[in-house]
Amino acid sequence: MTGGWESDAQTAWRQQPELGSPSVVTEGDISTVTFYWRDPTGTELTSPIRRVWIYITGVTDHHQQRAPQSLQRISGTDIWQWQIRLNAGWRGSYCFIPSRNENDFSAAALQNPPDRMALREGWRKLLPQAIADPLNPLTSWRGGRGHPVSALHLPQAPAQPGWSDKAAFTAPRCLTWQSKRLGNQRRVWLFTTGESEPERRPLAILLDGQFWAEQMPIWSALQAETDRGHLPPAVYLLPDVIDTQHRSEELTCNAEFWLAVQEELMPMLSEQTLWRDDPATTVIAGQSFGGLSALYAALHWPQRFGCALSQSGSFWWPHRQRTGEEGRLAQQLKQGELDASPLSIYLEAGLREPVVLHANQHIYPLLQNAQSLHYRLFDGGHDALCWRGGLINGLVTLWQPVRALSGVIDGTE
Repeated sequence: MTGGWESDAQTAWRQQPELGSPSVVTEGDISTVTFYWRDPTGTELTSPIRRVWIYITGVTDHHQQRAPQSLQRISGTDIWQWQIRLNAGWRGSYCFIPSRNENDFSAAALQNPPDRMALREGWRKLLPQAIADPLNPLTSWRGGRGHPVSALHLPQAPAQPGWSDKAAFTAPRCLTWQSKRLGNQRRVWLFTTGESEPERRPLAILLDGQFWAEQMPIWSALQAETDRGHLPPAVYLLPDVIDTQHRSEELTCNAEFWLAVQEELMPMLSEQTLWRDDPATTVIAGQSFGGLSALYAALHWPQRFGCALSQSGSFWWPHRQRTGEEGRLAQQLKQGELDASPLSIYLEAGLREPVVLHANQHIYPLLQNAQSLHYRLFDGGHDALCWRGGLINGLVTLWQPVRALSGVIDGTE
């Protein structure tokens, strides 16, 4: 490490308290991103920190067969930094994991290429120690594994309408669904964005409701896009998954769960509010296992759920470890057991989630006879920061006929 390089890095660092971290320099379609972390225990002479692992969804995580990456200390300072070049259209979440160990990963995770499962296990053990970037001015949240993460939007990343707005909205109601069929109970959030003609409002069921209600609240974004006329006034129902075990059981092609939704949850909803009870405007939306479950529900009960919004759908299920073997939904579609023709479908997947991307690319051609089919790729990983924009975009796309009938579309959109 040269003295000149250290001087340049320290000069750049002095600007960070004002500019925020990370630093982004974009030339053409490529951004050079520099991450900084300041060691609260001082320099290498006083600090026990030996590594500051950087976990970037879809870039340095287990989805990529790449050795674990650590920030490097600038000698004689409390500053750690790490740099990477990314496409300027990338968006994603990240966190730091300071560690007192020189190496927290097994030999299998460090070989070239790393063993994916060993890498996954190493990160799983480390993530409980993760911290959000204290210099990042954007709001942090807790990712899918419960660890804090920070947001990074590169300059050419797709717009995410509604998410930067602070729209006034009526607070959602939190109900309790006691299911006899499933033998459990959970919270369910009910949110509406218009009362003038309640019987004309379409319905969207947003799976992983606890995430969109609490960890990354969606209410203001939905209201802002409704106020702009991009979304029609609507009813949103957000069921909690209870916990990880219930999620992996209920959101993986589980008929009992969806029968309970139809026999118990929908009647409960009818006691609370009015909506347009029409499969052509009823959306099931979900991510990962939720994306799998959304398409599963629409394919099996098109007379009830006519629209599926699947983001990073886990269509590999149940064969994650069996390369070359089709997931269950793909097998059933190929064999003619399921028919997509009555449905409107919106699929999206990230370019940096290889297993999910491959499964989505495989199932997409099998859905070509759908009434309408939209497929979108984004430069990102298995990441709610990407999904939040696609969720709004998907609802806008699937409900465009509703807006047209309501006279919302003005010909310029």
